[in-house]
Amino acid sequence: MHAITTARASDARLESVDIVRGFALLALFLVHMIESYELYWADPKTGPISDTVYLLFMGKSFSLLALCFGFSFFVLMGRAAQRGVDFTARFAWRLTVLFGIGFVHAMVYRGDIIQLLALMGFLLLAFHRVRSNRLLIGIALLCFANPIQLFQLAAAMSGAGWANQPPHHFSDPAMAVYLHGNLAEHFRANLWTGQLPKWWFMVESGRFTQILGLYLVGMVLGRIGFFARLGDFAKARGLALAAAAATALAFYFLRDGIKAWFAAQHHGEASDRLLSYLLGSWFELSGTAVWLLVLLALFQSPARVAIRPLAAVGRTTLTLYILQSLVFVPVFYGFGLGHYEDWDQLTRLWVGIGAIAAQLVLAAWWLRHFQYGPIEWAWRALTYWRRDVPFRRRAASA
Repeated sequence: MHAITTARASDARLESVDIVRGFALLALFLVHMIESYELYWADPKTGPISDTVYLLFMGKSFSLLALCFGFSFFVLMGRAAQRGVDFTARFAWRLTVLFGIGFVHAMVYRGDIIQLLALMGFLLLAFHRVRSNRLLIGIALLCFANPIQLFQLAAAMSGAGWANQPPHHFSDPAMAVYLHGNLAEHFRANLWTGQLPKWWFMVESGRFTQILGLYLVGMVLGRIGFFARLGDFAKARGLALAAAAATALAFYFLRDGIKAWFAAQHHGEASDRLLSYLLGSWFELSGTAVWLLVLLALFQSPARVAIRPLAAVGRTTLTLYILQSLVFVPVFYGFGLGHYEDWDQLTRLWVGIGAIAAQLVLAAWWLRHFQYGPIEWAWRALTYWRRDVPFRRRAASA
């Protein structure tokens, strides 16, 4: 009985993280809908809807998922340690399986983030052995500063030729295929040429270091019991929310002026672009902190009942993320219905909201009958290399 009670208590403590993860997934999905699963960028036309959705969710939803990934790593390693098991090799295999899932998904949608999260996850295996939380937070802050971009910015300002070259991700030969190609051409592009701009963007925008920093923060939050003892951190969360909101507002209102002043110094296009990337990444990080702390505040309030349905989405994130692509990539892309030009932003917004409602219903219904989402179950079964992982709820009860 004690073991069952402990397991249930553990599940309850993780509900807040499931809610954050579910919110992040649906927010990322809404960004994908507004950008027609990347086809928007072939000929971007801004408007109040795209501006608002991108302002609220772009970069921030992805960052929340990365932070939750770091926390999940802590949970898995911690539970194994309690059983006296070193989970390092098993987690490395788990990441390898996840990368394989991402590879298959990337054949449908080249913007897949599963591969990136899996690859970066291997770094956690090394940082897990660092016992000092202060050192880990210091490394995370260094990652958030984007030292590689800062170095490149300094080089570009000094006139270094390599630093003033156009970014590699500006070239996207696969976009024409996505707009007008058939299914075979689509798969062929996603195998290589379509992937290159994505990976170059991750490098050149500083996304790699940002993800590592978020991983480390998520792991440290797990170590200190941040999600397990939300009440104990209520005052700290309030202060952090005020600081994060002030920082986000400062970047929002001041960054255009900063960029204009910097451009007037005539350091060159590359320097201006790099500064814009840096300011954008810091704004996104502060916005990520705001969303995290707001969601946790709601979870600790009577509003919990309103956001609780997000937990089911958070427990089936992998399945829903792939399902979203399977449904809507053919809706927008040339090999399918080609609605990237037919649907205006308002239409994409309403369809996206309707699909979000459907996912909330589907996730809740599914988890009433099954222990995991189907892809989550397959991932777990492959992680432990066994087929007897409980799937149906009645089978688990038996």
